[in-house]
Amino acid sequence: MIAHLKGREKALREFGWTGRHADWIALVCLHSGVFTRAQAMRFLDAHPEQARRVVHALIARGLAAEETVPGVRGIGRVCRIYSRRVYRALGAEHVRHRRDASKEVLMRRLLSLDYVIEHADLPWLPTEDEKVAAFEALGIERRLLPVRVYRGAAGNTRRHFPVKLPVALDSAHATFVYVDPGHDTATALRSWGTAHRALWRGLQSLGRSVEVVAVARASREIRRAERVMRGWAEDGVAEADPEIRDEIARIERAILQGAIQVLEEFGGLQAAMKRSVALTKQVRRRGGRGSIQRGTAWRTVRLAGARYR
Repeated sequence: MIAHLKGREKALREFGWTGRHADWIALVCLHSGVFTRAQAMRFLDAHPEQARRVVHALIARGLAAEETVPGVRGIGRVCRIYSRRVYRALGAEHVRHRRDASKEVLMRRLLSLDYVIEHADLPWLPTEDEKVAAFEALGIERRLLPVRVYRGAAGNTRRHFPVKLPVALDSAHATFVYVDPGHDTATALRSWGTAHRALWRGLQSLGRSVEVVAVARASREIRRAERVMRGWAEDGVAEADPEIRDEIARIERAILQGAIQVLEEFGGLQAAMKRSVALTKQVRRRGGRGSIQRGTAWRTVRLAGARYR
């Protein structure tokens, strides 16, 4: 039994799914909407032929589609559960996971699921409503939660936790998962940290410890995330001035891409590296207490070979 599903998997009996298979479908729909056969094999402890039958059963009933994603290599075909009926049965009809997505968002969803598969016993808050309700129940004001405003013809829509990454919460700890689909710099990670900083500190004031887990495919991304999170835990690097963050990111990107013209603006490669180090130290000197207690990194095995551009 997976506690954080809260019995929602039982609603899938009408589709003929029970036991571990129902757990799997519910887990996918609530956390990603997509999965690979390798992920299904891991969770179901199944052979390739058994995973194939699971996928084909979904497709035959008009509930899902499986395809090779253009521009994405190294992970095989991706199955997407798109049926509104399935999500409605789970009480998550309006979750956007069932919709098609860009390659970057697709990879983010798959990486999120990969981490949850290995930590399914954690008290995850799968949906936006559950996240908001859980933190408000602690007395944390909604204004402290990460939010994005979407503007449309019918008016503005506010979405909390807009990136839709895994969050777990119990009486003593909070775990926030960040997923790096393959960014060139740490800019997205730093922005995500800035959006969560007020919430993290609100949790600390209530005696909850805060852990951030960075999920990635490559060693380069793991090392980069570890550096950023070390700063968050030590002295609030997340509070860096946006201009300083942008300059650090520009140097990182130039080094990674070998952009000689940009590096020359700083006096060459060595001078650019020294400038990046100096800026980071400057931020740390200005920082306050740490935003989190602990930052760790987790590298995927099943999706490590994924390549996309």
